[in-house]
Amino acid sequence: MRHYYLELLDSLPFPALPAEEREGRLHITVPDELLRPLVSHLIKREGGELSSLYYHHQGGRVMALVLVPRHGVLVLECPLDGEGYPSLTRDVPSASWYEREMLEMSGVVPLDHPDPRPLHLHRWPRNAHPLSPDFPGGKVPRTEEQYRHRRVEGEGVLEVPVGPVHAGVIEPGHFRFSTAGEPILNLEVRLGYVHRGVERALQGCPLGRALRLTERISGDNGVAHSLAFCLAAEMSAEVPERAMLLRCIYSEMERIYNHLGDIGGMATDVAFAVPAAEAAILREGMLRLNQELTGHRLLWGTMALGGVARDLGPGQQDRLERAMVDLGLQMEPLVRSLESSPSFMDRAETTGVLTLTEAKDLRATGPVARASGWDRDTRRDFPYAAYPRLSFLVPVRREGDVLARLRVKVDEVRESISLIKQALDHLAEGELLAEVPAPHGFGLGLVESPRGELAHCVHFQDGRAVRYKVRDPSFCNWPSMERAVLGNIVPDFPLINKSYNLSYAGNDL
Repeated sequence: MRHYYLELLDSLPFPALPAEEREGRLHITVPDELLRPLVSHLIKREGGELSSLYYHHQGGRVMALVLVPRHGVLVLECPLDGEGYPSLTRDVPSASWYEREMLEMSGVVPLDHPDPRPLHLHRWPRNAHPLSPDFPGGKVPRTEEQYRHRRVEGEGVLEVPVGPVHAGVIEPGHFRFSTAGEPILNLEVRLGYVHRGVERALQGCPLGRALRLTERISGDNGVAHSLAFCLAAEMSAEVPERAMLLRCIYSEMERIYNHLGDIGGMATDVAFAVPAAEAAILREGMLRLNQELTGHRLLWGTMALGGVARDLGPGQQDRLERAMVDLGLQMEPLVRSLESSPSFMDRAETTGVLTLTEAKDLRATGPVARASGWDRDTRRDFPYAAYPRLSFLVPVRREGDVLARLRVKVDEVRESISLIKQALDHLAEGELLAEVPAPHGFGLGLVESPRGELAHCVHFQDGRAVRYKVRDPSFCNWPSMERAVLGNIVPDFPLINKSYNLSYAGNDL
């Protein structure tokens, strides 16, 4: 780390900055006028990625988390003298939503931001910031100020509003299309309708309660979120080997049932009923297996501080291994039926293309990024649990369309089956839990969820969080979907949307 920092200093057009290594991460103090050029340099010249950006009221600091796969995690701390700092967005497009979020949640002004509209709290007063220390809580009066949608002007341009209430049993989200004839010229995604104040609720929580709250941030990614919390809190704990392997097993079981649901959903959205039903059967089989082995269809309650709360007995291990063999065999006819259908292929190929450049600029993550040719996976690049001891491939496609996202998810199911088998082979007898001392300082949990990398940044004091920042992968991927739909037709939006399968709840924290 130190060696890399010295190399970094030589490449920067400004003097050395104060730095300190903590918990294997380099914390760099950056003045506000240098934050943008430093982040831009790390991304454009060093191959880094902006993983999170938020405000910590203690010390009045903007915190930027930058991942550099070759060198690790850099934590940039930017103390503010006033209420604002130079916006990063014009140089780093992926910073846009973070900065809009900081503005409305903490009152920190990104100066010269090109789009400072509210992100979540559409009709809140401008001076009500729920993450500021002096926020009184309680009911906040609504403002009469109307949200300003982006508009495309011109002859023959029509606006097509969809939502926020939808026909299915799904969470609310508003999609406003601008079209000229059939092609989509612009899409604006407006979320925030189910904003729950999760980060505020996590501040001051006892560790046990915080674990259960994080598990419920986005229900179908409960294992990933609760594991990220555990990784952030287990600063000096030595998690037993058996527990680390079980964490991998439960994570991959979560990935499988999510991806099977996405595969079936894509078949449903093109009215391909038979493979849709076959995928639904496989997914239901996984959910029942989850219930049988852990007591919960969505695997809730499996994670615990210092290890896991659910073990697998010898009979259950055999049951899981047989189920994985059967799933691998049953999935192949489903995939062949999709890829041998001219009508499905016609709908999926070249639809909803996200280029590699767009994926990197907007910092897409997970299967979305990998389907656009961006070879990145937290399990490999920033390994955790027992993944360093397991062998797996990271599926990558180049086309960036619906079909590429489908194929990435199919390949990931295959890899997950292999990972579960490997973990079961290594699963020796041993303890499930280790003692976890009360955490103090900065804790970080990075996990590859089914939707991509999620990050939990936690500032602990005497065993409780004084600032808790959650960054769900959907927060990164929603802006990229706005780009992927351009040039497509509105009837193809449900298919593109399902190929992403993003979380509303994970975004609206």
